[in-house]
Amino acid sequence: MVMLASNIAFCAISISILLCLLRLVRGPDSADRILAFDTLYINALALLIVLGIRQPGSLYFEAALLIALTGFIGTVALSRYLTRASVVES
Repeated sequence: MVMLASNIAFCAISISILLCLLRLVRGPDSADRILAFDTLYINALALLIVLGIRQPGSLYFEAALLIALTGFIGTVALSRYLTRASVVES
């Protein structure tokens, strides 16, 4: 039963990743692209968690934690650059 649920979740998350990539490429505005990037790293995080549930070991969960940290920092940096045209305050 867990395998069936993880297969369905894997397919749904993969479709969501493809739709986010489409929005990232075709986004009419830079704010839409930043939102697509944010959603893309959250979907990658969910995909790693589903793979971690299916496979034994903690490697996928550690990779998911690293993606969460770097994705958050990347989203904040991109948003800050969009609003102030500078990432680091001087």
